[in-house]
Amino acid sequence: MPGRPKTDRLDAVWLAKVAERQMLRASFVPPPQIRRLRDLTRYRIDLVGARTAEKQRAEKLLEDAQIKLSVVASDIFGASGRAMMAALIAGERTPAALAQLARTSLRKKIPLLEEAFTGHFTDHHAFLLGKMLGRVDAISSDIADLDAKIEELVAPFASAAARLDEIPGIGPTSAAVILAEIGTDMSRFPTPGHLASWARFAPGVKESAGRKKGHAGTGHGNPYLARILGEAAVIAGRTNTFLGERYRRIARRRGKKRAIVAVGRSLLTIIWHLLSDPDAHFINLGADYYANRIGPERKKRNHIRQLEALGYQVILEPTA
Repeated sequence: MPGRPKTDRLDAVWLAKVAERQMLRASFVPPPQIRRLRDLTRYRIDLVGARTAEKQRAEKLLEDAQIKLSVVASDIFGASGRAMMAALIAGERTPAALAQLARTSLRKKIPLLEEAFTGHFTDHHAFLLGKMLGRVDAISSDIADLDAKIEELVAPFASAAARLDEIPGIGPTSAAVILAEIGTDMSRFPTPGHLASWARFAPGVKESAGRKKGHAGTGHGNPYLARILGEAAVIAGRTNTFLGERYRRIARRRGKKRAIVAVGRSLLTIIWHLLSDPDAHFINLGADYYANRIGPERKKRNHIRQLEALGYQVILEPTA
């Protein structure tokens, strides 16, 4: 009896994997404390997004008034920027007087600040800016209240949160979001790969009739978890650690987006091990891990290949 066509077998395997993922998603009902923590962390993320949008409106309003404060100051909502905007709202329009409100290192840029404040800021702009800054302050106050409540709910999971905090790119706030989204019970994920697949940080492969046609996207997973892992991957990429070197290596060859997905998957693997074993702690393999893994023969071949690609004929002679 002839066997089933290969395409049918591949379709059956794919459907089985989809069904397994759907069952895994449907079967996970976190305990009440995790659900409450999730409500708080998700609302906090939404509030941070709303505050960022309000800050962008304020910056756009200043640009409309030809006030180029953001060109000179890296953060217009710092102490100096807030003092200058408060003076603008209060009616101060003299560029020299506004520039003198600069503090610390920003005082080195007073001439540039005077030029930046040479615009057409009117009472109409002052009214709108006052409303926008009021919204920013109100949202900041709400975020502070949420932080206190989140810290209270994370207390029973302090040990797990502290272990996650050891990972480069992950801080206390990120650790709370991760615990809220995936919980602390890793028994429902047999392997780290199952966790990465559930979080949609495992890109698939487009394949038809046994022929691969490139990589498929990761799909749409948990947006809150994906955002935190993406931010952690970018922050880790700036560190002198194994994760940082992994991000930079992949970003150079395949772009930043693929580097974020790859490091995000590595983060999930680390998180799975740390939450599966209460005695486990993060160990940094070091930024030189890849360099040390390559032996001298492989290094020699790589250098020869690079020189030959540039058009050179390489003849090796050992030194005395």
